[in-house]
Amino acid sequence: MKLELAHVAKSFGGLRAVSDVGFVLPPRAIFGLIGPNGAGKTTVFNLISGVYRADAGTIRFGDVELGRLAPAEVASRGVARTFQNIRLFAQLTALENLLVACERTRTTHLAGALLRSPAYHRDEARMRARAMDLLDVFGLADAAFAPSTSLPYGSQRRLEIARAMMLEPRLVLLDEPAAGMNHTEADALGAQIRWLRDTFDVSILVVEHNMRLVMEVCEAIHVLDHGVTIAHGTPAEIRADPRVIAAYLGQEDAPPRERGESGESGERGERDEVAP
Repeated sequence: MKLELAHVAKSFGGLRAVSDVGFVLPPRAIFGLIGPNGAGKTTVFNLISGVYRADAGTIRFGDVELGRLAPAEVASRGVARTFQNIRLFAQLTALENLLVACERTRTTHLAGALLRSPAYHRDEARMRARAMDLLDVFGLADAAFAPSTSLPYGSQRRLEIARAMMLEPRLVLLDEPAAGMNHTEADALGAQIRWLRDTFDVSILVVEHNMRLVMEVCEAIHVLDHGVTIAHGTPAEIRADPRVIAAYLGQEDAPPRERGESGESGERGERDEVAP
């Protein structure tokens, strides 16, 4: 199913966070949403996932209008997301963090759980096997029974993505998935993102500051600046677009290579950079 935003706008008081934003994410695409800090990227994610409601415009996923649905209803339509700030259950193990995301896919409910029916035990075994498979995919199988917050920062990021996949989504929203990762970890994440798309037949929308990852993994990129669309195209087109260079570097004639290749600046990649 495709995701389609048309003329989407959102204001907070007198601040216009997003203005007349629109794009189409085709089925099974890996799509990047980028822009400098404060561009409105996470606001768009929150609008798609139901955290915020748009002041204007439409957000459609397949035949469903998402714009008026609560977050749980959006998730039930097959949309899963991660967060810019990691949101794991600190008191639970890595495995348990994945299992809490199984409610939408359970086949037995309260009566079966209370009676500990055979169907309930089959359900539990199926979900546990799926969770372990995903932990293995993300290189976290050895940490399955460790407290989630005891994991290194990059591993916590991967765990959050694995939890999103437990919902069996059709669309995955990844909000800065490479934050806190080094080059090697980010490269491995890029391979995992492509693998997820190909294996689970999902569409993936990525907000990311690491331009090296974005340029390598995304098939199309949409660029925001101060809540307004300034460019849309392939990675090669975005890399050469003078409006994008100006938005990131602050001047039209600045060569995009001057501030590095990786797109990572500081410990958590807090500033974007245009990859060469």
